[in-house]
Amino acid sequence: MNRTELMELLPHRNSMLLLDEAELIDGEAHGKRKITGEEFFLDGHFPGHPVVPGVILCEIMAQSVCVCLPKQEDGKQPLTFFTGIDKVKFRRPVEPGDTFETKCSITKSRGPFYWAKGEGFVDGQLCVSAEFSFMIQKAEEQK
Repeated sequence: MNRTELMELLPHRNSMLLLDEAELIDGEAHGKRKITGEEFFLDGHFPGHPVVPGVILCEIMAQSVCVCLPKQEDGKQPLTFFTGIDKVKFRRPVEPGDTFETKCSITKSRGPFYWAKGEGFVDGQLCVSAEFSFMIQKAEEQK
């Protein structure tokens, strides 16, 4: 999926759509984001040595895992909300010029709640890993 296709899947727009592309391979979401150095989140984090904030890396993984969600019966995509994040480990900074790649999968679901795990890499080196949870809100329940 390219950015246009991702906008059909995700509610994020403009600077908060953090994926450039994503695909589902054998039940696992694979996403990519090229860090150009012009991103809003690098302004001030840190002057002279820009580093992608950890919370942004986690958000990229969360957006990526949405590729694993089935569409609703009416063909619409449910709205997703983070409910928790656990066991986050940062191992390597992500900087301008890097292509951040994700591998994420859903590990469990119960009703509107889902649990997932994700990893983020640059050049094959693990940068971040996490377990996270989220809930979905069906399109007809959205205000």
